[in-house]
Amino acid sequence: MASEATTTAASDDPNALLRLWRNKEARSVIIQVFTLAVLFAFLAFIIDNAVQNLTRLGKTFSFTFMLEPAGYDINQRLIEYTSRDNHLRAMFVGIINTVLVAGCGIVLATILGFIFGVLRLSKNWLINRLVYCFIEFTRNVPVLLHILLIHGLIVHIMPVPRNAWVVGEAVFLTNRGVIMPKPIFEDGFIWTSLAFVAAIVFAWGFRRWAKRAQDATGKIYPVFLVGLAVIIGLPTLVLFVSGVPLSWEIPALKGFNFRGGLVMRPEFLALWLALSFYTSAYIAEIVRAGILAVDWGQTEAAYAIGIRPNRTLQLVVIPQALRVIIPPLTSQYLNLTKNSSLAIAIGYMDIVATIGGISLMQTGKEMETMIIVLSIYLCFSLVISSFMNWYNKKIKLVER
Repeated sequence: MASEATTTAASDDPNALLRLWRNKEARSVIIQVFTLAVLFAFLAFIIDNAVQNLTRLGKTFSFTFMLEPAGYDINQRLIEYTSRDNHLRAMFVGIINTVLVAGCGIVLATILGFIFGVLRLSKNWLINRLVYCFIEFTRNVPVLLHILLIHGLIVHIMPVPRNAWVVGEAVFLTNRGVIMPKPIFEDGFIWTSLAFVAAIVFAWGFRRWAKRAQDATGKIYPVFLVGLAVIIGLPTLVLFVSGVPLSWEIPALKGFNFRGGLVMRPEFLALWLALSFYTSAYIAEIVRAGILAVDWGQTEAAYAIGIRPNRTLQLVVIPQALRVIIPPLTSQYLNLTKNSSLAIAIGYMDIVATIGGISLMQTGKEMETMIIVLSIYLCFSLVISSFMNWYNKKIKLVER
């Protein structure tokens, strides 16, 4: 009898592994562990294969080449650099150039995108159609062609330095770039810089105070005008009080080109404008979709209480539309930053052209240089995504 009871209990008990698999939480953990094991096995295979191939070619895997002299010049740089500096210094110059064109492109593309997005909804037929044609043309042409087109226009249409177009007797437009006066900061300019920072802090604090006052009383303060006046007025006042510790290096034509001053090279201008125009066309459609996503009743309610159309757009429509605009806008910022790698097509020395281009060919360190370039772009993307996600959470609706 006892043996029969034991046999029956064993037959009624399912297998332990089967019982574990049927458990939803346990099955989820098993699948995740298995997936990670396959992923790590694949990475181990790739790394081992790369090491074997490098050994077969007589190469080693190291980053010591970064301390060797680069041996090449970089035509546009914001920090001191010569061909005798090492590859690490060249990498920093390339990173700064990438950040410069990506940052300027994001700012200009955002401004143009919001303007075009609002004008796309204009009741003026001519303006609406013109913006529509610009957006459709720009979006349906590859960005590389935009870069080559604008670069070609600058190089072949703009005059040579001897026949430069002069703006204000100090700015010269040529096929070698835009040459403008270069500021020379002297001793004592630090106080003007501190005044500028203090003005920005004041403008930010005033904006927060005006927002709280508006929520409490309904009174609207001229935040933009006050902030602009303080940001411009306070540093200017401190500049004159401190004896104007600022001079300008005026460019002068010597030989076949200008000497001195600050130069915006054709490569930077072409890349900046092309990326900005191309991305602004997508941002315009995102802005248009965000505005249309706001119920028309919101606009009618604002008109009913006497709010002007421009203030309605600023205070009612745009704040609500931002919740729809920000997520796809993040993707456009990321695309613009990554599209800046096309700079190598026109000779702009960004991170791809320096470490991923000339340094790679000189040292033969394909694996190491590509790891550096990929890691840098990954960091750029993570920084932009983190900031935009923070801003998206800040403006989201607070549920009660």
